[in-house]
Amino acid sequence: MNKLIFRKLFLDILYFFLLSSLAITLIVWVIQGVNFLDIIAEQGHAIKIYLIYSLLNIPKIFSKLLIFTFFLTLFVVISRYEDNNEIIVFWTNGIKKISFINFIGKMSILFLGVQLFLNLLIVPYTQNLGQEYLRNSSKELLPNLIQERKFSNLMRNLTIFVEEYDGDRSLKGIYIKEKIGNNEYKITLAGKGRLIGKNDKLTFELSDGTITNISENGSFNLGFKETSYDISNLKSRTRKIIEVDETKSSTLFLCLEKFLFERKNLSIKCKSNNSFLLRDIYEELFKRTISPFYIIIISLLSSLLVLKPKISFFQNYSKIIIFMLGFFLIIFSEISYKFIFAPLLIEFLFLLLPLLSIFIFYFYILLKTKFNTQYL
Repeated sequence: MNKLIFRKLFLDILYFFLLSSLAITLIVWVIQGVNFLDIIAEQGHAIKIYLIYSLLNIPKIFSKLLIFTFFLTLFVVISRYEDNNEIIVFWTNGIKKISFINFIGKMSILFLGVQLFLNLLIVPYTQNLGQEYLRNSSKELLPNLIQERKFSNLMRNLTIFVEEYDGDRSLKGIYIKEKIGNNEYKITLAGKGRLIGKNDKLTFELSDGTITNISENGSFNLGFKETSYDISNLKSRTRKIIEVDETKSSTLFLCLEKFLFERKNLSIKCKSNNSFLLRDIYEELFKRTISPFYIIIISLLSSLLVLKPKISFFQNYSKIIIFMLGFFLIIFSEISYKFIFAPLLIEFLFLLLPLLSIFIFYFYILLKTKFNTQYL
C-alpha cells in the first residue's frame, strides 16, 4: 500500500514538473527567440540557421530553469495534498513524516543527476554546436537585410549604404567601404548596380562609379564604367572564438589543473588555442558542478510544508515564508559563484556551503521529527 502511495506522489511530482518546465521553457524560449532573431539578422544568416540556433538553446534554458521548476513543483504538489487532505493518507497508513521527507530527498537526488548531466555534457555541446552553425552558415539573407538610406555592417570589415533598393535587387546610390588592412580602406561609390547571387557566390555588379584606396601613404582614385565586387569570401560578423560556456567540461577540468598551479596569471591557454581568464574557468565549473546541489536544499525547504505545527502563528504565513525563502535560495544559487574568487577561507566556504547546508538542514529536520511529537 505504501508503495502505491509513494508511486502516486512520484507521478504527480513528475507530471507537474514536466508540464511546468515545458510551459516556462517555451515562454522563455519565445522571448529569447526575438533577441536571437536580431542577432542572426544583424549577422546576415539564413532563417534555417536561426531556427537551428534557437532550438539548440532550449537545453540551456531548461537547465537554468530546472531548480525553479522543481521547487515550484514540490511547493504546489505538497500544498495541494494538504489543501485536499490527501496528505492524511500518508499518516493514516503509518508513513512517518521523516519517511515522506526522505522520499522527497531521493527525488531531489534524481533531479540533481539530471542537472549535472545537462550542465556537464548537453548544454556545453549544444551551445558550441549552435555557434558552429553560425560560424559555418552562408550569407543568403544579405540581400534581404540591406535597407535604404541605412548603413549596414552585416559582415566583418564591410559597410554598405544604398540610396534606393528595389525588390529585384536593383540598387542606386551605392557606397561600399571595406577594411583591407591596418589603416587601409577601399571605398567604392557607384551610381547604380545589382546584387547577384549564384552558386553560393554573392556579387555586386556596379556601374558608373569610382574606387578609392586609402592608406597611410595617401589615396588614389580609379573610375569605372562597369565592375564586379565579390563579397562571397568576406567573413560574417559572427564571432569565431569559443567562449568558456561553450567549452567541454573535460577541457575545463584540464584548465583547472593549470589554474591551481598558475593562479596569479591573468589568462590561461587551455586547448585549441582558446585563452580564458582564470576567474571565468573557475566560475563556469562552479556553476556546472556545485550550484546544482542547491536542488537538494530546495527540496528540504519544501518539506517544511508538512512539518509546520497545526496551531501556531507560523501556520498562517508558513507557505509565504517558505516560498520566499526558496526564491531567495534560487537567486543565491545563481549568484554565489561570484564570491568564489574571494580570499581562500571564504572561497572554500562557498564551495562547501551547499553540502554543509544540506547536512545542517537535514539534521534540523531529524531533530524536529524525533523529539517534537507534534511533527510526527
